[in-house]
Amino acid sequence: MLVAAVAIVLAAVVAKVIDGRMARLNLDPAATTRYRVLRRSIFAAIVFVGVLSALLVIPQVRAVATGILASGAVIAVVLGFAAQRTIGNFIAGILIAFSQPIRLGDEVDAEGGRGIVEEIGVTYTWVRLPDNDRLVIPNERLVSQTLRNSTIRSAQRLAEVSVQVPLSADLRSLVEALASDANEAYVAELGTDATIIVRRWVELGRSIEEEESELRLVVHDRLRELGIVQT
Repeated sequence: MLVAAVAIVLAAVVAKVIDGRMARLNLDPAATTRYRVLRRSIFAAIVFVGVLSALLVIPQVRAVATGILASGAVIAVVLGFAAQRTIGNFIAGILIAFSQPIRLGDEVDAEGGRGIVEEIGVTYTWVRLPDNDRLVIPNERLVSQTLRNSTIRSAQRLAEVSVQVPLSADLRSLVEALASDANEAYVAELGTDATIIVRRWVELGRSIEEEESELRLVVHDRLRELGIVQT
């Protein structure tokens, strides 16, 4: 029992040292995501091997293990576990790490929530929502369902607002003024009123909701300045 305990402690220490060394690497988001999942997989594998080695030190357990291996029952056990959702989540975590539909720090829409990917674990992914709650998603669902990643190709996201103005207004002057305050402004539709779309690119880390609120204030100021709305 003493030898078994030492083997388990030694495995835990080795796993912790390796995990700590890998955690010190300063990598880009794509590599960081791969290393994060790889670290946890290596940690779990080392602990598993350590515990298994410790148990095999005990004669009674070793005799049982030998019998299982000889009978081939261990293969059935492994296949049985592989069919379970937990193993499916683990495999999905490996797929996420290398195919990378999401990365650490990405802003995503998933499972009805929009937030920042905070942690990609071996079996679950944590998304930080705007109200600071956490959306915990099984990895298997992330690889089997459609999700929206706003920052997978660029660190910038698009804030967009629309405004209705009377057709009697000087639309050209208004669009030009709004375009100088944002990245883009254009007339989207002419009906009973004119619909103007105003867009601005937002850097990662800034809130889309706050930027859209700021755009609405900018539009309102321009409408007042041009006399389209009265003070």
